Amino acid sequence: MATTRTTARRAAARASLASVRNAHDLFVAGQVDGSYLASIPLPRLVTESWQRSLATGVDPDRGPGEAAAATCLSELRSSHPLAGALPVIRRLLVDHATDSGVLVGVTAADGALLWVEGDAGAGRKAATMNFVPGADWSERAVGTNAPGTALALDREVQIRGSEHFCRLVRPWSCTAVPIHDPLTGTPLGSIDLTGGSAVASAQTLALVRATAVAVEHFIALNYPRQVRPERGTEPRLTLLGADRPILYTGDGEHGTRAYRLSGRHAEIMALLLRHPEGLSADHLAMLLDENDLDVVTIRAEMSRLRRIVGDELIVSRPYRLLEHVGSDMGDAFAALRAGDIARAMDSYSGQLLPRSAAPAIARLRLELSTSLRGAVLADGELHLLRRWLDLPEARDDREGWQALHDHHGAGAIIRSEARGHLIALDSDLA
Repeated sequence: MATTRTTARRAAARASLASVRNAHDLFVAGQVDGSYLASIPLPRLVTESWQRSLATGVDPDRGPGEAAAATCLSELRSSHPLAGALPVIRRLLVDHATDSGVLVGVTAADGALLWVEGDAGAGRKAATMNFVPGADWSERAVGTNAPGTALALDREVQIRGSEHFCRLVRPWSCTAVPIHDPLTGTPLGSIDLTGGSAVASAQTLALVRATAVAVEHFIALNYPRQVRPERGTEPRLTLLGADRPILYTGDGEHGTRAYRLSGRHAEIMALLLRHPEGLSADHLAMLLDENDLDVVTIRAEMSRLRRIVGDELIVSRPYRLLEHVGSDMGDAFAALRAGDIARAMDSYSGQLLPRSAAPAIARLRLELSTSLRGAVLADGELHLLRRWLDLPEARDDREGWQALHDHHGAGAIIRSEARGHLIALDSDLA
């Protein structure tokens, strides 16, 4: 009876393997689309990675390109933050892999393999698919694979045999966990175990995860004492009005620097200002677009933004501001909370990121505009009402123009202007 059950399980496994390979062949040939992949026994993580791999032009019949030159690889290794943690990795993983058919790979954050150690026989076989130091094993270069996809998603990943996008890698399974800078949360690279089917097990994942934690603790203990440069002035962000958003920073040595931000980067900064506790990539994606954004896109945008403003300002896991950033938006909200409407008007040069269609920005824009308008109308000060109505968003504010017309302090000229504006508004509705 036991033999019958074992035979049945093996037959089911072969059938499942065949269905995965068949689905992959049809997908890369363009005969089926992503929706078809949901009908086969594949994790969503894998199917989404296949779609990214195909979209970025990965060749399913080729491995990575030639490895980096020895001199270049030596420079990469010597300057990499994980170099000092190699004794930890070797003690926890490599020492147990020398006769097990398993390889331990350590990559940089861009997917470049820095070290490959472990079973010598497995190493010779893996070299035929260019799984060697210096080769690019990022997802954009090789398609779905554990170290590359772990870096693309910034999460631990297991890929089994035929789940790989590249057919050359199908004989192997792998488990990878990303490593992060313990201070800033910046991805440093990944640790990967590559071998037979047993490598993609829960026990292997627990082992690699524990090693990653040990490596991050090691890096934290050996961090230089002075890790952040002193800043001369607080960073400041302009988000209100029609002008392009700008982030101003001062480092105390080179004076003030101005970074003109793209619309997406300005949206992200505005949301980080309103969420000092931090935001995950999933949460950011939902706040920026309820339908079309995925975490890979968010991580790519965050990577670009951090290259512009510096890792000392924004950290990850979750994404958050490492120091206080002033802003015209923050000043306006603070003044309203304090009941200082004149100061709020001084800070308010127009709507928050008026070109943004992000749902969370639209809600924040409406909150600030509505709060300020309500405060101005309730206060009743003529000069504040006049300043509000001079803003583009108040041109159609009939209640505001009526309040100006009826204000006891308004002179004949002001009343005449308000009356003309009201007549024009009513004619538009006729």
